[in-house]
Amino acid sequence: MSPNTNTNTNTLTLTPKLVLIFIIHLYCLTLLASCVCESIECIPSEREALLTFKHHLIDSSNRLSSWNASNPNCCAWDYVVCSNITAHVLELHLNTSWDAFYQCDLVINFVAYVRHEFRGELNDSLVELKNLNYLNLSGNDFGGMQIPTFLFAITSLTHLDLFDAGFEGKIPHQIGNLSNLLYLDLSNSITDGTIPYQIGNLTNLIHLGLKSYYDEPLVVENTRWLSSLTSLEYLDLSDANLSKSLDWLQTMQALPSLQELRLRDCSLGDDYKQPSKLNFSSLLSLSISTAPKWISHLKKLVSLRYGSNNHGRSIGGPIPDGIRNLTLLETLDLSLNSFSTHIPDWLYGLHHLKFLNLEGNLLNGTISNGLGNLTSLASLDLSLNQFEGAIPTFLGNLTSLISLDISGNQFEGGIPSSLGKLCNLRHIGFSDLECNQHLDEILEILIPCVSNELKSLVAYRSQISGHLTNQLGMFKNLEKLDLSHNSIMGEIPQSLEKLSSLVFVDFSGNQLSGNPFNILRSFPNLFHLSIDDNLFQGIVHEADLANFTALRMLSAAGNNFTLRVHHNWKPKFQLIQLQMSSWKLGPSFPSWIQSQNGLQYLDLSNTGISGSIPTWFWKQSQYYYYLNFSDNHIHGKLPKIVNIIAVGGAQVDLSSNHLHGNLPIVNSSYGVPGVAWLDLSRNSFYGPLTDFLCQKHDNPNYLQILNLASNNLSGKIPNCWMMWPNLVDVNLDSNYFVGSLPSSLGSLSDLQYLRVGNNTLSENFPVNLKENRKLILLDLGENNLTGNVPRWIGERLVNLKFLRLRSNHLSGNIPKELCDMKFLQYLDLAQNNLSGNIPYCLNHLSAMINKTSASSSIFEFMLFGSDIVSMVLWVKGLKAEYSNILGLVKSIDLSANKLSGRIPIEITELAGLIYLNLSKNHLSGHIPQSIGNMAWLNSIDLSRNQLSGEIPPSIANLSFLSKLDLSYNHLEGKIPTGTQLQTFEASNFVGNNLCGPPLLLNCTAPNDVNDNNGKNTKKHHGVNWLFVSMTFGFIVGFWGFVGPLFIFKSWSNVTAHVLELHLNTSRDPFYYDVYFNSVAHDKFMFSGEINDSLVELKHLNYLNLSGNDFGGMQIPTFLSGITSLTHLDLSGARFEGKIPQQIGNLSNLLYLDLSYSITGTIPHQIGNLSNLIHLGLQSYYDEPLVFQNTRWLSGLTSLEYLDLRDANLSKSFDWLQTMQALPSLQELWLDVQDCSLSDDYNQPSKLNFSSLLSLNIPVAPKVDLSVEQTRFS
Repeated sequence: MSPNTNTNTNTLTLTPKLVLIFIIHLYCLTLLASCVCESIECIPSEREALLTFKHHLIDSSNRLSSWNASNPNCCAWDYVVCSNITAHVLELHLNTSWDAFYQCDLVINFVAYVRHEFRGELNDSLVELKNLNYLNLSGNDFGGMQIPTFLFAITSLTHLDLFDAGFEGKIPHQIGNLSNLLYLDLSNSITDGTIPYQIGNLTNLIHLGLKSYYDEPLVVENTRWLSSLTSLEYLDLSDANLSKSLDWLQTMQALPSLQELRLRDCSLGDDYKQPSKLNFSSLLSLSISTAPKWISHLKKLVSLRYGSNNHGRSIGGPIPDGIRNLTLLETLDLSLNSFSTHIPDWLYGLHHLKFLNLEGNLLNGTISNGLGNLTSLASLDLSLNQFEGAIPTFLGNLTSLISLDISGNQFEGGIPSSLGKLCNLRHIGFSDLECNQHLDEILEILIPCVSNELKSLVAYRSQISGHLTNQLGMFKNLEKLDLSHNSIMGEIPQSLEKLSSLVFVDFSGNQLSGNPFNILRSFPNLFHLSIDDNLFQGIVHEADLANFTALRMLSAAGNNFTLRVHHNWKPKFQLIQLQMSSWKLGPSFPSWIQSQNGLQYLDLSNTGISGSIPTWFWKQSQYYYYLNFSDNHIHGKLPKIVNIIAVGGAQVDLSSNHLHGNLPIVNSSYGVPGVAWLDLSRNSFYGPLTDFLCQKHDNPNYLQILNLASNNLSGKIPNCWMMWPNLVDVNLDSNYFVGSLPSSLGSLSDLQYLRVGNNTLSENFPVNLKENRKLILLDLGENNLTGNVPRWIGERLVNLKFLRLRSNHLSGNIPKELCDMKFLQYLDLAQNNLSGNIPYCLNHLSAMINKTSASSSIFEFMLFGSDIVSMVLWVKGLKAEYSNILGLVKSIDLSANKLSGRIPIEITELAGLIYLNLSKNHLSGHIPQSIGNMAWLNSIDLSRNQLSGEIPPSIANLSFLSKLDLSYNHLEGKIPTGTQLQTFEASNFVGNNLCGPPLLLNCTAPNDVNDNNGKNTKKHHGVNWLFVSMTFGFIVGFWGFVGPLFIFKSWSNVTAHVLELHLNTSRDPFYYDVYFNSVAHDKFMFSGEINDSLVELKHLNYLNLSGNDFGGMQIPTFLSGITSLTHLDLSGARFEGKIPQQIGNLSNLLYLDLSYSITGTIPHQIGNLSNLIHLGLQSYYDEPLVFQNTRWLSGLTSLEYLDLRDANLSKSFDWLQTMQALPSLQELWLDVQDCSLSDDYNQPSKLNFSSLLSLNIPVAPKVDLSVEQTRFS
């Protein structure tokens, strides 16, 4: 079944014969009424047949409730029509129409539709209805069963409609038995084989519908069977494959009664016979997806529709010239093709045209005045083209227009005043234009004449400004008003209350303010209300929503509303779509949602919900196609099985909450796709993946996006991925997975994004990934992978744009095959053991050569409108998550390896590169002179190498440079002068033999200057003492409160900047043998407040405030703004409270001690401090630090000292595995009063701890540390 198929495709031209059929059916319904009145009962055998038939059906909505034994008169049953003479059953109307579930022509209520469908089996008891002439089963879902052959034994049938009823397979050849048929529609119910010639026996047919699915077309090998259908007036073969039938055109043109022919999306072939003259004596309407020349001979045509439901088959080039001969045309629909150039002048000679649709083409240029001559036009659609110039004023001549749409073009300027003459206008659209016009000007044009009858005004994204004015009150018949995504401001005016007919309002994406519900509450007919992303605010009460009895779509996200209702409130509306993101709804889950039985789209993200999701919700949630509870504080567990049913697949986002337990099993029903996008990231789910991945399902798995990042999942990644063949995006970042990647991942032929970073994967680089040839993004960083970077990455994964393998144990050379990856724009191999030279062929990475290229878009795969691919990147020394701008990032990071040799000059050809980090290697030689060619460089880090020579002058040309670090090399000479270079910190140049600004060391002239006495006078190159005196006065001023105890430990002898502050109070001077002079000590301690003036010390790298008494204040967050710090000691300084998460900004820290100064939990941002060598986090034994997890530790690969004494590690089961993987750890403290280690943490039989020398722990571990030099305390 294809629920997206509208039954309007079955619309037929009302010919006299068909009118007669409908009159007969209407007469039968009249007879039914009289039959009921006279209490004529049906024939018992037919009643039993119907009851048997019902018994085998699945009737979820109980539509056949009247069909029961207690009501013996089956002629009075719903959907049954009997003869009032014989009491035989004549008609069964058991169809499910899509039309009944469209509301205001806006949206389908899919939930209600699915519940309304009949399912199950068709029982052959229908054969007992010997007089049945009308059977309609269209629009149901019979689960892919074949059309039952018993239907063709009901030879009395004149009308059989199985359109879109969920049948599949071939057309049974027994269909030829139904010789009385006048109407037959099998569209979208046949998926296999060819058309049986027996259909040709149905010589009385007037209507024949054989539309097939575009991906499973009917194959019409010949059309001889058609020649006998001489009464046929309507024929639909859309999507069929006619390429094997060379005479189809000759056969069809000979049908004497054919009035409407539909060949949309047919494969017609190129070899069929095209006679020079066609008969088609009665053809009035043609729908087709190609433009053959013979169409120009169909001079009786009244309606012509060129187009396709499949955009791959759209027609290009100029509008076919042969149409000019079809002078009787009233309807010309050329929409959704690729017609280009301008509108031909001959089109303006088709004076009978009433409906002209040119929507969605590539037509361009200005529009000729000739369009104004088509004065019969009632509907004109020029939208989604490339027309330019001013909006034509001659549109005002088309006074018969009822509908006008000029949206989505390149018109400039406002709405012309001539449009005010279109007094018959009911619908006007001018969206996606550059009107640059005030709203009141537009309304002033429309008010005199148009406002009287206008029903629809749609003008989104058209650069309209101003206010909503009282003029809107003049449009009293307006039903649809869409002014979204403009620059309209102010409050909604009172006059809007006069628009009592409004059913659709969209004000989203403006700058409107106030509380809109004060006005909007007056619209009882409102069906759709969108007010997202404005400046609205206020409290919304029950009374504000009481009149919304017709409301089905409410979208009000991105404002500042608070919903204040009684906990037993039951709204009068029944919503299909609800978006309340950023409302204040919490803390408990809103119970009134339970009353909304038809919800399909629900967004309650960031609404302050902190309770659990009630069990009743999951029982009624299976029909959602969008469900978003992200960014709340929801806790608890999910049910073991979550059932979701959605056409096209559902999106479920529960990320960034506090959910825990095992992952749920996600299922679907009825063979309909279930969840296509599942995001459970940033929660606390734990346990293995086995049950989730390897559970067999009753229906196919349609999951395409799976995000389980940042949880506590553990164990090996199971080898069950072949059960999820549709996966495109898999994110398992930041969990505790061990072992290697399973081989079945290679079976995911559509996989484009794979992120398994920040886990504990080991063994060699996974060879099975070479089968994932569509990969665009691969992130295996921050694991324990060993071996070489394989050559096949560059040979097989040719579509890769993002490759992140940092922080592993990879060794060997960088393979030159990586240079062949022409789409690669992000390469991160940092923090490994790679050696050898940087490949000279990096200039082959063509995606990095230009700022923009075909490879700069990461969003080629868009499953949903909101689908955004994100990735955690290290850029400019900081770890951050990139999403919206990920496709623009171009970076190479090879830092912290053992690379040697020179920086290849070829790398400077990568003019589009933005970030370059080659620091912490053994590179030698000169910086390439042509580095200035890399015009888009924003960050360069070449520090801690062995580079020599001068800094190339061309580096001053890099006008976008915001970070430059050349420190600790062997560079010499003057720092080049440029607009950027002198603004950088002096610390970025230290450790060299450099001079000149920003260093205060002036450069010495090549020759000394002699004075008159013949003595050598050298240029002054020492300290700028004026600057020093000013700085000293400033420092003394704002540190005056510490008086004479203020001590400067270190000043820079190069820049005169303050580098270190030693303001600690040590206990050691106050000990006399065993006696401690506490009185003297307390007097000596600093106390009071810490002022944020410290931030002015831009070069401060050492700050020690330990051992003081700051009275229980929290650690000031402004300290995180001193990003130059490498040493921060706040231990024992009597701070209290949590560690500020902003501490992650101090990316240069080598030493951090917060012992006895913190409570609560550890923020994961500490993991950003990748350079840390010493970390002290000892807590008070009665207020222990709580470790929910230790993932953040895995990024501290330089850590040598770790103190977690008195911490509570009982909730972190993998703390031992995380710590043992720290490659540089030498000393570990876990002892004293109560370091809670629990009994459940994973204790592997063999640990790595490759560098550990000292261990202090309160319990004796039962593991083999394999470190002979370890000392136990």
